[in-house]
Amino acid sequence: MIYCYVRVSSRTQKLDRQLDKAKNYKYDVLVEEKASGKNFIGREKYLEMKAQMREGDELIIHSLDRLGRNYAEIRDEWNSLNKMGINITVLDMDILNTKADDNDITKKLIKQIVFELLAYFAQKERENTLQRQKEGIESARKRNVKFGRPKVTEFPKDFINAYKLYSDEKITLKYALKLTEMPSSTFYDYKKRYEAQLA
Repeated sequence: MIYCYVRVSSRTQKLDRQLDKAKNYKYDVLVEEKASGKNFIGREKYLEMKAQMREGDELIIHSLDRLGRNYAEIRDEWNSLNKMGINITVLDMDILNTKADDNDITKKLIKQIVFELLAYFAQKERENTLQRQKEGIESARKRNVKFGRPKVTEFPKDFINAYKLYSDEKITLKYALKLTEMPSSTFYDYKKRYEAQLA
C-alpha cells in the first residue's frame, strides 16, 4: 500500500504545492492535514495513517520537515518508520528515498549524512522563524503598535457615530455602511465587539 501524506502548519495555508508535486507519483491513499509540525499534538490523521501502515508499505512526503520541525523528532520518526519496514519517498530529495536502498555502504553513509543535515536545518529554520517573529513583535511594541482587540476608544470615530444612529434606527444599514465606508462583514464585526465592551 502506498500512502501520500501532505501537511501544512495552519488552516490558512494551502496544500496545492505539495499536491501538485505528488501528482507525478502513484499512491493508494492520500492523507491531508493542517496541523503544526512542531510536535504530534493535533496530528491525528498522521497517527491514524501510521497505525494502518504495514511492513513493505510506502510513505510519500513532500519534504523531510513533514515529519516534524524538531531535529530529534524528525530523526526519531524516520527511524520509527524504518523499523516498521516502511519505504520512504521524499519528493524534494531523491537521495533520501529508502525504497532504492542497496548494500552500497558509501551510498548509505552519504544518505545518513544528508538526512542528518536536512533534519538539523529543518529545526534551525523553525528556530529562526520563531526568532524573527519575536523580533518583529518587539519591534512593533517599540513603535507603540498595540496587540489584541481594540478598546472602545480605539474604534473608528465614523463607526461609533454610525453605530449609534443605526442602533437608534435613525439610519439604515446601507447608509451606515456608506458613512463608515466598510463592508457589512467589517461593520458587523465592529458592532459585535463594540457591544461586548459596552455590556
